[in-house]
Amino acid sequence: MNIHEYQAKQVLAQYGVAVPKGKVAFTVDEAVAIAKELGGQAVVKAQIHAGGRGKAGGVKLARSLDEVAQHARDLLGKTLVTHQTGPQGRVVRRLLIEQLTDIDKEYYIGLVIDRNAGRVVMMASAEGGMEIEEVAARHPEKIFRETVDPAVGLLPFQARNLAFSIGIPGPLVNKAVKFMLGLYQCFVDKDCSVAEINPLVVTRDGDVMALDAKINFDDNALFRHPELAELRDLDEEDPKEVEASKYGLSYIALDGNIGCMVNGAGLAMATMDTIKHYGGQPANFLDVGGGASEEKVTQAFRIILSDPNVQGILVNIFGGIMKCDVIANGVVAAARQVGLDKPLVVRLEGTNVALGKQILNESGLNIVAADSLAEAAQRIVALVGGNKGEVR
Repeated sequence: MNIHEYQAKQVLAQYGVAVPKGKVAFTVDEAVAIAKELGGQAVVKAQIHAGGRGKAGGVKLARSLDEVAQHARDLLGKTLVTHQTGPQGRVVRRLLIEQLTDIDKEYYIGLVIDRNAGRVVMMASAEGGMEIEEVAARHPEKIFRETVDPAVGLLPFQARNLAFSIGIPGPLVNKAVKFMLGLYQCFVDKDCSVAEINPLVVTRDGDVMALDAKINFDDNALFRHPELAELRDLDEEDPKEVEASKYGLSYIALDGNIGCMVNGAGLAMATMDTIKHYGGQPANFLDVGGGASEEKVTQAFRIILSDPNVQGILVNIFGGIMKCDVIANGVVAAARQVGLDKPLVVRLEGTNVALGKQILNESGLNIVAADSLAEAAQRIVALVGGNKGEVR
């Protein structure tokens, strides 16, 4: 789950991580009132779930209350397009009004999970303000890492190593260490998947603070953090993904035209790869899980069809815990409810497969059956007008 910058800073402040003073504003009047509290000058920052806001014109410096008002008027309601939003952009519905910071030097600090090592890694670089992926590609030697032993956590000497490696001024190393230790504790306590401070800044007054902050939380751990679930901004999410989450479905919208309904993340990835292999374009990733009910399958079907780009659907189910007859009943029920008029290819295998196929065959619906994933992918691609080669 993603949250906004101002929310990330509120969470970090609870762990002693220094952040600039600021508040969120939803209107021009609120923006001006906050700026007045900050002394009349402020940074006006668009709040969307995407990076690259500064380059897209979403961060403005205001030297007076009139400028704050003007920037707020310009940004609120504007569709901001960055390299992370895609061409459709994101509508700005809230602003962070923050104190001006007298920056001396910018750095980068980030925490991620190293899947190979099975541990948290803290990364640091003196190239603050730049995309870390760009730094890694061009100057990997400028990124320093410390792998954390989960039994003891991030140790002070590891934080000092990073501080010295990226050139934090000597008198400020202790502040930087406190910053890193607080960031790590937040990462662990809140079950984060990513915590990125870019830039971490050293000010001319000798402070070390997070000028920007990005935090993502592990969705699977949100049941332990009801206070974090309240930070979710549904306006920043695809409505189809929001609807899917209500039913415990794993759904991610893509830009293709072949809807996919599969049980199991690995099988879903293999299904999308096979569709691509035969010249098609998946419209979504949708995993109905291993124990879905007929109602859940019906909702999954309806969510797929709510995408206007979908021209055909491939259902690929391997019945283990999930029984093929349950899937078949869900597909038939959903197809009847929505008046399906698009090609539908179904491949069933596993528990109760014979019964599942019987339900589909006796439904009276125009459903194309397939015995293998390869055959199913070729058939749906051909039916939506993709690769029209022979189906083998």
